[in-house]
Amino acid sequence: MSNYSIDAERLLLRIRTLGAIGRDSDGRLVRLAASDADKLGRDQLVSWLKGADLDVVVDRIGNIFGIWKPEGAGDQQPLLLGSHIDTVIDAGIYDGCYGVLSALEVIETLKTAGFQPSRPIAVVAFTNEEGVRFVPDMVGSLVTAGGFDVDEALAAVGIDGRRLGEELARIGYAGAEEPGFLRPHAYLELHIEQGPVLERENISIGAVESLQGISWQRVTIDGQANHAGTTPISMRRDAGLAAARVITFLRDRAKASKSRTVATVGTIRFEPNAINVIPSRATFTIDLRDPNEDSLQEQEAALSAFFDSLSEEEHVTISVERLARFQPVQFDQRIVALIEQAARDRGLTSMRMTSGAGHDAQMIARIAPTAMIFVPSVGGVSHNPKEFTPDAALVAGANILLDLAREVAAPL
Repeated sequence: MSNYSIDAERLLLRIRTLGAIGRDSDGRLVRLAASDADKLGRDQLVSWLKGADLDVVVDRIGNIFGIWKPEGAGDQQPLLLGSHIDTVIDAGIYDGCYGVLSALEVIETLKTAGFQPSRPIAVVAFTNEEGVRFVPDMVGSLVTAGGFDVDEALAAVGIDGRRLGEELARIGYAGAEEPGFLRPHAYLELHIEQGPVLERENISIGAVESLQGISWQRVTIDGQANHAGTTPISMRRDAGLAAARVITFLRDRAKASKSRTVATVGTIRFEPNAINVIPSRATFTIDLRDPNEDSLQEQEAALSAFFDSLSEEEHVTISVERLARFQPVQFDQRIVALIEQAARDRGLTSMRMTSGAGHDAQMIARIAPTAMIFVPSVGGVSHNPKEFTPDAALVAGANILLDLAREVAAPL
């Protein structure tokens, strides 16, 4: 499988070029979905897609497709490669973007080599994978897979009060095609690991065979504001204290779990948010993940029971809003084995692994055989400007994607 190689210089230049687009006044990379910065990134990607002589199509949820349909491919379902180009706030340059640009590089390499695939090959950049501006995350792939109504998704109100559909139209990326118009034969996603395992184990390639289940909730705890100096501890209805007890409960449950449970309170806000006033309200989010569905359900049930007891003990009212819930995913075993074979053919080490992060691949796995390729992240750092993967590792991963694309789309 390994007698072709991608153009390393072209791939690396594009990664850095896209990584420079969407910098704020402080130099931070902030390319939130459907923002002005996202438009600039999308415009650059489309320019590259057109430069590769691909048919560019945008669907109603804003997913961008670059489609190569050579003569002889007929009406076969396409092989789909890709990821996303939206970012978190103060992001690194690799998350998502590496997968999209490597997919484009694979297609260009195959075209230049005169490879004649048995089916079309397409690159996709999915909308709002990160979920920073609009909820739920991974919405472009979720809608594509039929897991969320497109009109409901377009009506989502962002953290700035604007609607996703209106913002896509404003930046010129509200397409005409219905999501799901392109149903893939298979989907491959190349990504940085965003964790420390590959680097720690000194392994070059991760053959991702599964992905954790994810439970997102927004919790509101209502107590009573009162004077911080004159109100006895025994008479307080302290929403802030109740929130702190939830955080420690989650950590204790995760540490005691026999599964690989992780729990995070990533946002929190107190009201009235004054140094000398007992908080009357605490609003925070919970990100709960586990690779085992039964274990994830057990953790959710334990959290719900804790809310009931906490409400009684602290004399507070607790309400919970479900933001997102995705079951663990098992990827296609045949493709996972092909990743391992491709690594062996190129003299690279590999290991099977579970992804701790959510990815578009978990949504597309509902409708097509799917797998992911990981390359190491230095220090396991991601969602951070210090996110880094060495050039040689980036090129190695792109070449594995190239080999898989050749195998999956090989002439009949």
